[in-house]
Amino acid sequence: MDCSLDHSRIEVMNPVAVHRASLDCVSRFSLIRRESGGGGFSGARIVKSRGRNRRLHAVTASLITSADSFEVGRLIGSYGFMNVTSYSGLRSGDEFESTSDDFGRLKSQDIGEGAVKIRLYEGRISQGPFRGTPITFKVYPGQRAGGIEADMMAANELNAHSFLQSNKNLPANLLILVGGFETQFGEQWLAFRDGGKDSAADYARIASEKTSRARSQGAWNPYEKEVTMKRRRNFVVTILQGAMKGLAFMHANDRQSLPYRPSCLEEGATSGALSEQLWRRATASGAFTVFEKRAFGIADDIYEAGLLFAYLAFVPFCEAGVMDSLSLQRLLENTFRLDIDAVREYCLADERLEEAVKFLDFGDRAGWELLQAMLNADHRKRPMAEAVLSHRFLNGIVK
Repeated sequence: MDCSLDHSRIEVMNPVAVHRASLDCVSRFSLIRRESGGGGFSGARIVKSRGRNRRLHAVTASLITSADSFEVGRLIGSYGFMNVTSYSGLRSGDEFESTSDDFGRLKSQDIGEGAVKIRLYEGRISQGPFRGTPITFKVYPGQRAGGIEADMMAANELNAHSFLQSNKNLPANLLILVGGFETQFGEQWLAFRDGGKDSAADYARIASEKTSRARSQGAWNPYEKEVTMKRRRNFVVTILQGAMKGLAFMHANDRQSLPYRPSCLEEGATSGALSEQLWRRATASGAFTVFEKRAFGIADDIYEAGLLFAYLAFVPFCEAGVMDSLSLQRLLENTFRLDIDAVREYCLADERLEEAVKFLDFGDRAGWELLQAMLNADHRKRPMAEAVLSHRFLNGIVK
């Protein structure tokens, strides 16, 4: 779940980001290389196509597109993308089975590591009225290192942010694109207002490490433990609220990493190189018409948000090494085939998962209820982002 959701200085990203985007519809902006008189950076400008509205033009005109206007700091880190490459029948252990009852429901996903690796750098604006403003650079490799897909992904993200920022009701849960440039080697540097350098996954990892340290020192004072867990529960709910507010806004504007407007689907975006696997999975799931595919894309986002919810519901409340994103996903999808009641019964038998169960049990098991809805095997039964936001688990029952 990309497009950089931001809340409480935390950049919320799915620990396993599944990239699905199409340049065919969204490449209404282009990063055009400017001739440079030597080495170093060559700037970039954003070209507006016909038919864009005034607010969008104002946004693009305000973006900083000269490399000389930025200073680059230290490398923060990097991350990649996982591509869903096929959509086969449901798996049970090592066996494969597919029945007519599975049609339109969740299938087993064959996932491969994408070729594009993104680097993150600290930086700041060095010229103009916003001089000194801290930023975070998101660097897409050029075609030489990442192939055409890297350029397509960068152009797609540029367009998505520009479009969303043209909305006067932009929520505080999205990072703000302030500009970018292209190097002489073809790398696309997108500059975002610094909204925090730690991801939700970082928070979960640090919390679990603190739990391990506390327990390694002997008996954990019950009062201190409860205060710590209460803070974690409240903070996880805050992260989820922020992420879902941003996602709801993007869906309302037919955006996430993929434009969902029916006109885009009709214009041939379904054959785009970056969206091909998504639409193949949509067809395999019984989505054939334009509106069915749009609904599938939105439901797919909700499923990914559900995996993020599960990750944040378990990892911060366990000791380090007890649960990670891959083992959790296998537990949910392969072992229990998205039967969340069965998952709860399994977790009850493992005292290491006690605090995670306690968290999801609030409000007469409201957390499990929401998790089951978001991870429903039938994509047509998953809630919209607004419905997730209004669910009782995210509205005051967690203490």
